[in-house]
Amino acid sequence: MSVLKGNAVVGQSGGPTAAINSTLAGVIRGAKEAEKQGVIKTLYGMRNGIEGLLEEKLIDLTDFFDSEDKLRTLETTPAAALGSCRKKMKSPEDDPETYERLIDIFRKYDIRYFFYIGGNDSMDTVSKLSAYAAEQEYELRVIGVPKTIDNDLMATDHTPGFGSAAKYVAITMKEILRDISVYNMKAVTIVEIMGRDAGWLTASAALTKLSGGVAPDLIYLPECAFDPEAFLSSINEIQKKQPAVLVAISEGIKFADGRYVGEGLGGRKVDAFGHVALSGAGKVLEQLVKEKLGCKVRSIELNLPQRCASHTASATDIAESSGVGFAAVRAAVSGKTGVMMTIDRIPSEDYLVSFGSANIAEIANEVKRVPLEYINAEGNGVTDECINYLSPLIQGEIRIEYENGLPKHIVLS
Repeated sequence: MSVLKGNAVVGQSGGPTAAINSTLAGVIRGAKEAEKQGVIKTLYGMRNGIEGLLEEKLIDLTDFFDSEDKLRTLETTPAAALGSCRKKMKSPEDDPETYERLIDIFRKYDIRYFFYIGGNDSMDTVSKLSAYAAEQEYELRVIGVPKTIDNDLMATDHTPGFGSAAKYVAITMKEILRDISVYNMKAVTIVEIMGRDAGWLTASAALTKLSGGVAPDLIYLPECAFDPEAFLSSINEIQKKQPAVLVAISEGIKFADGRYVGEGLGGRKVDAFGHVALSGAGKVLEQLVKEKLGCKVRSIELNLPQRCASHTASATDIAESSGVGFAAVRAAVSGKTGVMMTIDRIPSEDYLVSFGSANIAEIANEVKRVPLEYINAEGNGVTDECINYLSPLIQGEIRIEYENGLPKHIVLS
Protein backbone atom coordinates (compact mmCIF):
# COMPACT_ATOMS: atom_id res chain seq x y z
CA MET A 1 0.00 0.00 0.00
CA SER A 2 1.51 3.31 -1.10
CA VAL A 3 1.76 6.15 1.41
CA LEU A 4 -1.12 8.58 0.98
CA LYS A 5 -0.08 12.12 1.86
CA GLY A 6 -2.43 15.02 2.43
CA ASN A 7 -4.63 16.63 5.06
CA ALA A 8 -7.29 15.10 7.29
CA VAL A 9 -10.66 16.19 8.63
CA VAL A 10 -12.59 14.98 11.66
CA GLY A 11 -16.16 15.62 12.75
CA GLN A 12 -18.57 14.73 15.53
CA SER A 13 -22.17 13.82 14.87
CA GLY A 14 -25.32 12.76 16.67
CA GLY A 15 -25.98 12.99 20.39
CA PRO A 16 -22.90 14.03 22.40
CA THR A 17 -21.44 11.98 25.26
CA ALA A 18 -19.06 12.41 28.17
CA ALA A 19 -16.37 10.64 26.13
CA ILE A 20 -16.76 11.88 22.54
CA ASN A 21 -14.09 14.54 23.10
CA SER A 22 -11.74 11.91 24.43
CA THR A 23 -12.09 10.17 21.07
CA LEU A 24 -11.40 13.47 19.35
CA ALA A 25 -8.27 13.85 21.49
CA GLY A 26 -7.18 10.39 20.34
CA VAL A 27 -7.65 11.33 16.68
CA ILE A 28 -5.63 14.52 17.22
CA ARG A 29 -2.80 12.55 18.86
CA GLY A 30 -2.87 10.09 15.97
CA ALA A 31 -2.73 12.91 13.43
CA LYS A 32 0.24 14.46 15.24
CA GLU A 33 2.04 11.12 15.02
CA ALA A 34 1.23 10.93 11.30
CA GLU A 35 2.45 14.53 10.91
CA LYS A 36 5.87 13.50 12.27
CA GLN A 37 5.89 10.70 9.69
CA GLY A 38 5.23 13.21 6.91
CA VAL A 39 1.82 11.68 6.08
CA ILE A 40 -0.80 14.10 7.47
CA LYS A 41 0.12 17.78 7.37
CA THR A 42 -2.98 19.36 8.94
CA LEU A 43 -5.97 17.95 10.81
CA TYR A 44 -9.07 20.08 10.28
CA GLY A 45 -12.11 19.91 12.52
CA MET A 46 -15.51 20.35 10.89
CA ARG A 47 -17.89 22.52 12.86
CA ASN A 48 -21.25 20.80 13.37
CA GLY A 49 -20.35 17.67 11.50
CA ILE A 50 -21.02 17.16 7.81
CA GLU A 51 -23.22 20.29 7.74
CA GLY A 52 -20.27 22.45 8.74
CA LEU A 53 -17.98 20.73 6.25
CA LEU A 54 -20.39 21.56 3.42
CA GLU A 55 -20.17 25.22 4.50
CA GLU A 56 -16.37 24.99 4.86
CA LYS A 57 -16.57 25.77 8.57
CA LEU A 58 -13.22 24.30 9.49
CA ILE A 59 -10.79 24.79 12.36
CA ASP A 60 -7.09 23.86 12.33
CA LEU A 61 -6.89 21.38 15.21
CA THR A 62 -3.19 20.73 14.67
CA ASP A 63 -2.50 24.37 15.44
CA PHE A 64 -5.05 24.79 18.27
CA PHE A 65 -3.96 21.75 20.28
CA ASP A 66 -0.32 22.65 20.68
CA SER A 67 0.14 20.97 24.07
CA GLU A 68 -0.68 17.70 25.80
CA ASP A 69 -2.28 19.70 28.65
CA LYS A 70 -4.96 20.97 26.27
CA LEU A 71 -5.63 17.44 25.04
CA ARG A 72 -5.98 16.14 28.60
CA THR A 73 -8.53 18.86 29.36
CA LEU A 74 -10.34 18.04 26.11
CA GLU A 75 -10.58 14.39 27.24
CA THR A 76 -12.58 15.36 30.34
CA THR A 77 -14.76 17.97 28.61
CA PRO A 78 -18.31 16.69 27.98
CA ALA A 79 -20.36 17.13 24.79
CA ALA A 80 -19.00 17.66 21.28
CA ALA A 81 -16.30 20.35 21.26
CA LEU A 82 -16.61 20.71 17.48
CA GLY A 83 -20.38 20.87 17.63
CA SER A 84 -22.69 18.22 16.23
CA CYS A 85 -25.47 17.74 13.71
CA ARG A 86 -28.23 15.30 12.87
CA LYS A 87 -28.11 15.55 9.11
CA LYS A 88 -29.47 12.50 7.33
CA MET A 89 -27.49 12.09 4.12
CA LYS A 90 -29.47 11.06 1.08
CA SER A 91 -27.97 8.64 -1.41
CA PRO A 92 -25.67 10.04 -4.13
CA GLU A 93 -28.36 9.18 -6.68
CA ASP A 94 -30.95 11.30 -4.85
CA ASP A 95 -28.63 14.18 -3.97
CA PRO A 96 -25.65 14.25 -6.37
CA GLU A 97 -24.98 17.97 -5.75
CA THR A 98 -24.09 17.39 -2.08
CA TYR A 99 -21.58 14.65 -2.87
CA GLU A 100 -20.05 16.63 -5.72
CA ARG A 101 -19.70 19.55 -3.31
CA LEU A 102 -17.91 17.33 -0.79
CA ILE A 103 -15.41 16.10 -3.35
CA ASP A 104 -14.75 19.69 -4.41
CA ILE A 105 -14.04 20.61 -0.79
CA PHE A 106 -11.74 17.63 -0.35
CA ARG A 107 -9.78 18.68 -3.43
CA LYS A 108 -9.64 22.33 -2.30
CA TYR A 109 -8.16 21.45 1.10
CA ASP A 110 -6.24 18.39 -0.12
CA ILE A 111 -8.19 16.19 2.31
CA ARG A 112 -7.26 12.53 2.00
CA TYR A 113 -8.41 11.29 5.41
CA PHE A 114 -11.96 11.57 6.76
CA PHE A 115 -12.83 10.60 10.35
CA TYR A 116 -16.42 10.73 11.59
CA ILE A 117 -17.16 10.15 15.27
CA GLY A 118 -20.76 9.13 15.77
CA GLY A 119 -23.47 6.54 16.17
CA ASN A 120 -25.69 4.59 13.82
CA ASP A 121 -26.85 7.41 11.53
CA SER A 122 -23.29 8.76 11.39
CA MET A 123 -22.05 5.37 10.24
CA ASP A 124 -24.59 5.55 7.43
CA THR A 125 -22.91 8.79 6.30
CA VAL A 126 -19.50 7.08 6.45
CA SER A 127 -20.80 4.19 4.36
CA LYS A 128 -22.28 6.41 1.65
CA LEU A 129 -19.30 8.75 1.46
CA SER A 130 -16.80 5.92 1.32
CA ALA A 131 -18.62 4.25 -1.56
CA TYR A 132 -19.03 7.52 -3.45
CA ALA A 133 -15.37 8.51 -3.16
CA ALA A 134 -14.38 5.11 -4.53
CA GLU A 135 -16.80 5.44 -7.45
CA GLN A 136 -15.34 8.86 -8.28
CA GLU A 137 -11.82 7.43 -8.01
CA TYR A 138 -10.92 10.11 -5.48
CA GLU A 139 -8.38 8.58 -3.13
CA LEU A 140 -9.90 9.17 0.31
CA ARG A 141 -9.65 6.99 3.39
CA VAL A 142 -12.93 7.13 5.29
CA ILE A 143 -13.08 5.84 8.86
CA GLY A 144 -16.06 5.69 11.21
CA VAL A 145 -15.20 6.02 14.88
CA PRO A 146 -17.96 4.69 17.18
CA LYS A 147 -19.79 6.81 19.72
CA THR A 148 -23.11 6.35 21.48
CA ILE A 149 -24.40 5.99 25.00
CA ASP A 150 -26.95 3.53 23.59
CA ASN A 151 -24.26 0.86 23.00
CA ASP A 152 -26.26 -0.33 19.99
CA LEU A 153 -23.63 -0.41 17.22
CA MET A 154 -22.91 -3.77 15.63
CA ALA A 155 -19.45 -5.37 15.38
CA THR A 156 -17.99 -3.69 18.47
CA ASP A 157 -18.12 -5.20 21.98
CA HIS A 158 -19.27 -1.83 23.32
CA THR A 159 -19.21 1.81 22.29
CA PRO A 160 -17.24 4.78 23.60
CA GLY A 161 -19.46 6.94 25.79
CA PHE A 162 -21.58 4.06 27.00
CA GLY A 163 -19.43 3.18 30.01
CA SER A 164 -19.56 6.72 31.41
CA ALA A 165 -23.31 6.97 30.86
CA ALA A 166 -23.80 3.56 32.49
CA LYS A 167 -21.72 4.67 35.47
CA TYR A 168 -23.84 7.81 35.84
CA VAL A 169 -27.05 5.78 35.68
CA ALA A 170 -25.79 3.27 38.27
CA ILE A 171 -24.62 6.01 40.65
CA THR A 172 -27.87 7.94 40.28
CA MET A 173 -29.99 4.83 40.83
CA LYS A 174 -28.02 3.97 43.98
CA GLU A 175 -28.60 7.48 45.33
CA ILE A 176 -32.32 7.25 44.51
CA LEU A 177 -32.47 3.87 46.29
CA ARG A 178 -31.16 5.56 49.43
CA ASP A 179 -33.63 8.42 49.13
CA ILE A 180 -36.82 6.40 48.60
CA SER A 181 -36.11 4.11 51.55
CA VAL A 182 -36.51 6.79 54.24
CA TYR A 183 -40.32 6.72 54.48
CA ASN A 184 -42.54 3.88 55.65
CA MET A 185 -45.32 4.44 53.11
CA LYS A 186 -46.27 2.76 49.88
CA ALA A 187 -44.65 4.60 46.99
CA VAL A 188 -43.47 3.89 43.46
CA THR A 189 -40.60 5.74 41.78
CA ILE A 190 -40.23 5.28 38.02
CA VAL A 191 -36.96 6.33 36.40
CA GLU A 192 -36.94 6.76 32.63
CA ILE A 193 -33.57 6.14 30.99
CA MET A 194 -32.42 6.79 27.42
CA GLY A 195 -32.62 3.93 24.93
CA ARG A 196 -35.07 3.88 22.04
CA ASP A 197 -34.42 0.48 20.48
CA ALA A 198 -31.85 -1.09 22.79
CA GLY A 199 -31.95 -1.34 26.57
CA TRP A 200 -28.25 -1.40 27.39
CA LEU A 201 -28.27 1.82 29.37
CA THR A 202 -31.36 0.88 31.36
CA ALA A 203 -29.83 -2.53 32.08
CA SER A 204 -26.93 -0.72 33.72
CA ALA A 205 -29.32 0.39 36.49
CA ALA A 206 -28.79 -3.13 37.87
CA LEU A 207 -25.10 -2.37 38.48
CA THR A 208 -26.10 -0.99 41.88
CA LYS A 209 -25.88 -4.65 42.97
CA LEU A 210 -22.09 -4.35 42.74
CA SER A 211 -22.06 -1.97 45.71
CA GLY A 212 -24.50 -2.86 48.46
CA GLY A 213 -26.17 -5.80 46.74
CA VAL A 214 -29.46 -4.00 46.06
CA ALA A 215 -30.85 -3.27 42.59
CA PRO A 216 -34.02 -1.59 41.30
CA ASP A 217 -37.03 -3.84 41.89
CA LEU A 218 -38.13 -3.83 38.26
CA ILE A 219 -36.23 -3.13 35.02
CA TYR A 220 -37.98 -2.94 31.64
CA LEU A 221 -36.12 -2.91 28.31
CA PRO A 222 -37.33 -2.39 24.71
CA GLU A 223 -36.29 -5.94 23.86
CA CYS A 224 -39.35 -7.35 25.69
CA ALA A 225 -42.99 -6.37 25.15
CA PHE A 226 -44.32 -4.32 28.06
CA ASP A 227 -47.42 -5.76 29.76
CA PRO A 228 -49.15 -3.11 31.92
CA GLU A 229 -51.18 -5.67 33.86
CA ALA A 230 -48.07 -7.71 34.73
CA PHE A 231 -46.35 -4.45 35.70
CA LEU A 232 -49.09 -3.53 38.15
CA SER A 233 -49.20 -7.07 39.52
CA SER A 234 -45.45 -7.04 40.13
CA ILE A 235 -45.70 -3.79 42.07
CA ASN A 236 -48.47 -5.26 44.24
CA GLU A 237 -46.36 -8.32 45.03
CA ILE A 238 -43.30 -6.25 45.91
CA GLN A 239 -45.29 -3.95 48.19
CA LYS A 240 -46.37 -6.95 50.26
CA LYS A 241 -42.73 -7.15 51.38
CA GLN A 242 -41.61 -3.49 51.28
CA PRO A 243 -43.34 -0.13 50.86
CA ALA A 244 -41.04 1.54 48.31
CA VAL A 245 -40.67 0.24 44.75
CA LEU A 246 -38.02 1.48 42.33
CA VAL A 247 -38.61 0.91 38.61
CA ALA A 248 -36.15 1.54 35.76
CA ILE A 249 -37.58 1.78 32.24
CA SER A 250 -36.15 2.49 28.79
CA GLU A 251 -37.71 5.40 26.94
CA GLY A 252 -38.36 3.00 24.05
CA ILE A 253 -40.38 0.28 25.79
CA LYS A 254 -43.29 -0.93 23.67
CA PHE A 255 -46.61 -2.64 24.14
CA ALA A 256 -47.17 -6.04 22.54
CA ASP A 257 -48.80 -4.38 19.51
CA GLY A 258 -45.59 -2.46 18.77
CA ARG A 259 -46.72 0.96 20.00
CA TYR A 260 -44.28 2.86 22.17
CA VAL A 261 -45.51 3.35 25.72
CA GLY A 262 -44.32 6.95 25.35
CA GLU A 263 -46.85 7.52 22.59
CA GLY A 264 -49.50 7.57 25.29
CA LEU A 265 -49.16 11.36 25.50
CA GLY A 266 -50.29 13.10 22.30
CA GLY A 267 -50.28 11.86 18.72
CA ARG A 268 -47.46 10.20 16.81
CA LYS A 269 -44.70 12.53 15.61
CA VAL A 270 -41.39 11.80 13.89
CA ASP A 271 -37.95 13.42 14.04
CA ALA A 272 -35.55 14.34 11.22
CA PHE A 273 -34.50 10.70 10.80
CA GLY A 274 -38.04 9.37 10.66
CA HIS A 275 -37.86 7.97 14.20
CA VAL A 276 -41.04 8.17 16.28
CA ALA A 277 -40.75 11.13 18.66
CA LEU A 278 -41.47 9.87 22.16
CA SER A 279 -43.12 12.04 24.81
CA GLY A 280 -42.50 10.30 28.11
CA ALA A 281 -43.00 6.62 28.97
CA GLY A 282 -42.32 7.45 32.63
CA LYS A 283 -45.20 9.92 32.77
CA VAL A 284 -47.54 7.42 31.12
CA LEU A 285 -46.71 4.77 33.71
CA GLU A 286 -46.89 7.28 36.56
CA GLN A 287 -50.47 8.05 35.57
CA LEU A 288 -51.24 4.32 35.24
CA VAL A 289 -49.99 3.56 38.76
CA LYS A 290 -51.83 6.55 40.17
CA GLU A 291 -55.12 5.48 38.60
CA LYS A 292 -54.89 1.74 39.26
CA LEU A 293 -53.03 1.49 42.57
CA GLY A 294 -53.65 4.87 44.17
CA CYS A 295 -50.33 4.99 46.03
CA LYS A 296 -47.79 7.80 46.00
CA VAL A 297 -45.95 7.75 42.67
CA ARG A 298 -43.45 9.92 40.85
CA SER A 299 -41.54 9.61 37.61
CA ILE A 300 -38.04 10.90 36.94
CA GLU A 301 -36.56 11.39 33.49
CA LEU A 302 -32.76 11.35 33.68
CA ASN A 303 -32.55 13.11 30.32
CA LEU A 304 -29.38 15.00 29.26
CA PRO A 305 -27.22 14.35 32.36
CA GLN A 306 -26.90 10.73 31.21
CA ARG A 307 -24.71 11.83 28.34
CA CYS A 308 -23.02 14.98 29.67
CA ALA A 309 -22.09 14.05 33.26
CA SER A 310 -18.32 13.97 32.80
CA HIS A 311 -17.72 14.41 36.55
CA THR A 312 -18.73 10.76 37.01
CA ALA A 313 -17.03 9.46 33.85
CA SER A 314 -15.59 5.96 33.76
CA ALA A 315 -11.79 5.95 33.55
CA THR A 316 -12.03 2.79 31.46
CA ASP A 317 -14.37 4.51 29.02
CA ILE A 318 -12.23 7.64 28.69
CA ALA A 319 -9.05 5.62 28.09
CA GLU A 320 -10.71 3.37 25.49
CA SER A 321 -12.38 6.31 23.76
CA SER A 322 -9.03 8.04 23.32
CA GLY A 323 -7.41 4.76 22.28
CA VAL A 324 -9.93 3.98 19.56
CA GLY A 325 -9.53 7.50 18.11
CA PHE A 326 -5.76 7.09 17.99
CA ALA A 327 -6.15 3.63 16.43
CA ALA A 328 -8.45 5.09 13.75
CA VAL A 329 -5.68 7.31 12.41
CA ARG A 330 -3.16 4.47 12.42
CA ALA A 331 -5.65 2.27 10.59
CA ALA A 332 -6.25 4.92 7.92
CA VAL A 333 -2.56 5.61 7.41
CA SER A 334 -1.97 1.87 7.02
CA GLY A 335 -4.53 1.76 4.19
CA LYS A 336 -7.89 1.02 5.86
CA THR A 337 -11.00 2.72 4.48
CA GLY A 338 -14.74 2.09 4.51
CA VAL A 339 -14.57 0.66 8.04
CA MET A 340 -15.71 1.46 11.55
CA MET A 341 -13.24 1.03 14.37
CA THR A 342 -14.17 -1.54 17.01
CA ILE A 343 -13.37 -2.30 20.62
CA ASP A 344 -12.83 -6.05 20.91
CA ARG A 345 -12.93 -7.78 24.28
CA ILE A 346 -10.12 -10.32 24.69
CA PRO A 347 -11.12 -13.59 26.44
CA SER A 348 -9.18 -13.46 29.68
CA GLU A 349 -9.58 -13.61 33.46
CA ASP A 350 -8.76 -9.91 33.52
CA TYR A 351 -10.64 -7.36 31.43
CA LEU A 352 -8.61 -6.64 28.29
CA VAL A 353 -9.48 -5.12 24.92
CA SER A 354 -7.88 -4.50 21.56
CA PHE A 355 -8.87 -2.13 18.75
CA GLY A 356 -9.93 -3.50 15.40
CA SER A 357 -12.18 -2.56 12.48
CA ALA A 358 -15.18 -3.89 10.59
CA ASN A 359 -16.74 -3.24 7.19
CA ILE A 360 -18.96 -0.17 7.53
CA ALA A 361 -21.55 -1.56 5.10
CA GLU A 362 -22.32 -4.35 7.58
CA ILE A 363 -22.82 -1.91 10.47
CA ALA A 364 -24.76 1.10 9.18
CA ASN A 365 -28.49 1.09 9.98
CA GLU A 366 -28.29 -2.08 12.10
CA VAL A 367 -29.04 -2.21 15.84
CA LYS A 368 -27.32 -4.36 18.46
CA ARG A 369 -29.93 -5.21 21.08
CA VAL A 370 -29.57 -6.68 24.54
CA PRO A 371 -29.50 -10.49 24.04
CA LEU A 372 -32.35 -12.42 25.61
CA GLU A 373 -29.95 -14.37 27.84
CA TYR A 374 -29.20 -11.05 29.56
CA ILE A 375 -32.89 -10.60 30.48
CA ASN A 376 -34.72 -12.59 33.17
CA ALA A 377 -37.58 -14.95 32.33
CA GLU A 378 -40.22 -12.47 33.54
CA GLY A 379 -38.88 -9.72 31.31
CA ASN A 380 -38.61 -7.31 34.24
CA GLY A 381 -34.94 -7.57 35.19
CA VAL A 382 -31.48 -8.59 34.00
CA THR A 383 -29.30 -11.60 34.68
CA ASP A 384 -25.93 -11.92 36.39
CA GLU A 385 -24.44 -12.57 32.95
CA CYS A 386 -25.55 -9.08 31.93
CA ILE A 387 -24.04 -7.51 35.03
CA ASN A 388 -20.76 -9.36 34.41
CA TYR A 389 -20.63 -7.94 30.88
CA LEU A 390 -21.37 -4.39 32.05
CA SER A 391 -19.24 -4.25 35.18
CA PRO A 392 -15.76 -3.66 33.66
CA LEU A 393 -17.03 -0.75 31.57
CA ILE A 394 -17.73 1.53 34.54
CA GLN A 395 -14.51 0.94 36.45
CA GLY A 396 -12.17 3.73 37.53
CA GLU A 397 -12.50 7.45 38.13
CA ILE A 398 -10.86 10.19 36.09
CA ARG A 399 -8.77 13.05 37.44
CA ILE A 400 -10.58 16.32 36.70
CA GLU A 401 -8.95 19.73 36.72
CA TYR A 402 -11.05 22.26 38.64
CA GLU A 403 -11.26 26.01 38.21
CA ASN A 404 -12.97 28.15 40.89
CA GLY A 405 -14.67 25.06 42.26
CA LEU A 406 -15.97 23.80 38.90
CA PRO A 407 -14.56 21.37 36.31
CA LYS A 408 -12.43 23.03 33.65
CA HIS A 409 -13.57 22.54 30.04
CA ILE A 410 -12.08 23.22 26.62
CA VAL A 411 -14.20 25.48 24.42
CA LEU A 412 -13.17 25.82 20.77
CA SER A 413 -13.59 29.50 19.86
